[in-house]
Amino acid sequence: MATNLRIARLNHTYMEEISMILMEEVDDEDLKKVTITGVDVTNDLSYAKVYFTVLEKEKKPEILTSLNNAAAFIRGCLSQRIEIRHTPELKFLYDESSEYGEKIDKIIDNLK
Repeated sequence: MATNLRIARLNHTYMEEISMILMEEVDDEDLKKVTITGVDVTNDLSYAKVYFTVLEKEKKPEILTSLNNAAAFIRGCLSQRIEIRHTPELKFLYDESSEYGEKIDKIIDNLK
């Protein structure tokens, strides 16, 4: 139970810190517009899936590539900001849940 609580706290902390790093330390203007929606760290703390969304859907592929290219830089910034023995390797993934929610809303509206 304590491990799950620790991972949940790390997930939240990483989400906040990655958002701050993107706003303050990254030079790419497109990456400053990214919203981090969640982080899922593995139990052994070796990997973290970072979920994000963007308002401009047409830029999604290039932003995904840019984020994964900047993952090493972001990981380095995280290791300086958070005291933990091993900073996980970051993998950025687009969060499809908002689009799925919009699709379900449209289906419900059509049923009415």
